[in-house]
Amino acid sequence: MSHVGVPRGTVRKRRSLALLTTGVLTIPVLAGCSSGSEETSRGVPQDIAPAARQAVSDGSTVNWAVDALPATFNAFQADADSATTRITGALLPALFPMDASGQPKLNPDYLESAKIIEREPKQVVLYKLNQQAVWSDGREIGAPDFVAQWRALRGKDSAFWTARNSGYERIEKIERGADDLQVRVTFSKPYADWRSLFSPLYPKEITGSPDAFNDGARTTLKNTAGPFVLRSVSKAKGTVTLARNPRWWGDKAKLDTLVFRAVAAGDRTQALADGTVDVADIDASTADRITLARRDRGNNGQPLAHGPGSETTPAAALRSWALAHGSDEEAAEIAQAAREKNRKAVVAYTAEQKGLRDFAVRKSLEPAYTQLALNGESGPLADDRVRRAVARALDREELARTVLGPLGLPAKPLGSHLALAGQPGYKDGSGALGDQNTKEAQALLADAGWTRGGAVQPPKDTKAGSEAEKKGAKGDAPGTEEDAEKEAAEGTKDDKEAKGEKAENEKKAGQAGEEEKAGKKTEQDGEGSTTEGSTTEDSTAEGEKADRASADRASEDSAASRDEGLYIVGEDNKPGAHAPAQAVSTGGVSAVHVLAPARTAAAQSAALLRQAGALGEDGAVAAQDKQPGGAAGAYAPVGTAAPAPAAAKGQLGKDGKALTLRFVLPSGPGSQSLRSVGDKIAVMLEKIGIGTEIIKVPDESYFKDHVASGAYDLALYSWPATAYPATDGRPIYAKPEPATDGSLLVEQNYTRVGTDHIDQLFDQAAAELDEKAARELMKQADARIWAAAGSIPLFQRPQLVAVDKKLANVGAFGFAAPRYQDIGFKNRQAAGSPADRKK
Repeated sequence: MSHVGVPRGTVRKRRSLALLTTGVLTIPVLAGCSSGSEETSRGVPQDIAPAARQAVSDGSTVNWAVDALPATFNAFQADADSATTRITGALLPALFPMDASGQPKLNPDYLESAKIIEREPKQVVLYKLNQQAVWSDGREIGAPDFVAQWRALRGKDSAFWTARNSGYERIEKIERGADDLQVRVTFSKPYADWRSLFSPLYPKEITGSPDAFNDGARTTLKNTAGPFVLRSVSKAKGTVTLARNPRWWGDKAKLDTLVFRAVAAGDRTQALADGTVDVADIDASTADRITLARRDRGNNGQPLAHGPGSETTPAAALRSWALAHGSDEEAAEIAQAAREKNRKAVVAYTAEQKGLRDFAVRKSLEPAYTQLALNGESGPLADDRVRRAVARALDREELARTVLGPLGLPAKPLGSHLALAGQPGYKDGSGALGDQNTKEAQALLADAGWTRGGAVQPPKDTKAGSEAEKKGAKGDAPGTEEDAEKEAAEGTKDDKEAKGEKAENEKKAGQAGEEEKAGKKTEQDGEGSTTEGSTTEDSTAEGEKADRASADRASEDSAASRDEGLYIVGEDNKPGAHAPAQAVSTGGVSAVHVLAPARTAAAQSAALLRQAGALGEDGAVAAQDKQPGGAAGAYAPVGTAAPAPAAAKGQLGKDGKALTLRFVLPSGPGSQSLRSVGDKIAVMLEKIGIGTEIIKVPDESYFKDHVASGAYDLALYSWPATAYPATDGRPIYAKPEPATDGSLLVEQNYTRVGTDHIDQLFDQAAAELDEKAARELMKQADARIWAAAGSIPLFQRPQLVAVDKKLANVGAFGFAAPRYQDIGFKNRQAAGSPADRKK
């Protein structure tokens, strides 16, 4: 599945992908998180439909969807991507792949053993190779391959274009052991994560020369040593085809060929339905469709109860038919076109659903977690008290439920930056930061100097706003005796004015509601197309109900305004704006009720403005109204900055500036769940007086132009799991260092938050050869990272994979690396499917 924001590495490739995705996108309230003991929580098991090899047929082809053709087959180059990792996993040696619990496990296909044989005076590791292990050209895998890879990656020869991989620079020398099957590696200083090295292992023909390493391995791999070999690459077809390796010494691959096919995330439902692919990472909406397709298998040809046209009521259908066959030729032509369009959509959807019946959704948790990143380089978040306040305002359990709950996966908060639940050494370290607590978050902000009285003052002619601020100041900060006496003297007058203003507002809202109902009826009567969904009467009733409820839900104003792609722009007294809003006091927090306090009222505002000519037919602001601020209540395109509703509800400020944070989110269709999480975070922050300016940007520029460059305050992206936190975690949490040109060298620490102590703990753990002691050091480092509040882990990302239901040993792998040689179709006796299936 496509992942937004992919930071490529200055370190090893296991931590080189920041998955966003798709947030898809990568959690109870901090409250309830323990902080003092080893966790016993288990990870979610993999879901791959396991089957014994004898139950899997020989032969056939599997088509596996990837996001795009790999930019390179060299996994150690900066632009290596997820397709590179997936494909090279079937072609090249991995000496210690991760197992189902997230631990590195010796691979017997390549190694008989590998262990530390000396610790003093220097660490020495002895690899004993499988005597049958050979490259596809017949040459034995041996010490020359290890030496060539070490020299290419140690960072001393700039002729090799590589994303430098930690650990290789610690090697002092590599020698042949007692025979050609032994490789002796001596380290200049201790290195705990030595198992991370030489995976994947490339042949010396590639790593032995800069030309072959830099250019040759980008487009082809002529010499490999996996269960498959590279047969062809077709840019025209968007495919990479692998064939069974005739020299493979391990378990023979069940498949004849394995085809990796480039299929965009948005095209995967169709590709699955028409049989183009057999395996594909999918999003929740496609998973729902597969579930519905299998449920509807026995409906005996009856119309589907979902999809296009399924919500059309009998009354609407009858009206559509009447219009299509009526005497008004123009209306009939429009209605007939709409009916034909709907008919084609129903046919296409039904055909897709029929094709999706042959698939199963296999789900687990991806070995990656989603975090909220807080940019501590400058601005309000440079103050650790503000960062901690943000963290302590988050209900992480609710955020986890938003993403994982609908999928039936455990919605638990992640308690560590350096391990995932189920991995050895996982411990919830969030206690170092503190539980979720709104009052303490507000106290942290007050201690940092952010108060309601410090916010930007409203225009002098906005009397209501001024009064609201006075009330807010009264409720939240100690006032002078003069202020108290003045407020006591004017209290009765204020109450009367507030009641009068409230009554007038309710009257105006009622009048606007009547106009909107009339507008709805006019627009509905003017349409000649079929109306899907509720009838006119149902819509009107729902509108009236929403209007009545909106007056009692002022706290939901901002949530309504944050609907995806909708930004309320403009301020009072601007062209197209409504009458100045009146202030009311709510529990000591000043609030301003605007015309559009809820979803229905917001739609009503847009309808009224359109009728008045302020908006075009497509909802865009008319040219004459395109000015700073725009028309109040108007809906602007994605990317338009909007004033945070919290500013009208007692937003905090200091030195005349409001406390508003830039929250950058990806705008692509695959990032919907991530945006939902972002919207919820914005609401949580609003409760403690922090405003957010949500900025939605294209997926392709999200990471490079915003996160990596530091052009954000808050951002959501993911890091993959690792079995080597001391090596892979250090560049992500290392303290930024100033460069000679005045900039910061951040490595992969895009939050720009770090400490010397954290760096020291990573360095100590990397040199600690006692695994238990190294894990304790990593737990200490994690607690320090929590306390610094630059990165707040939210939840482990969901992993949803659509798989042909007759396939075995493939699906949602979780931590574990795939065993490509075991993947295949269940044989006829096991699954009733032909053993010679071809695609």
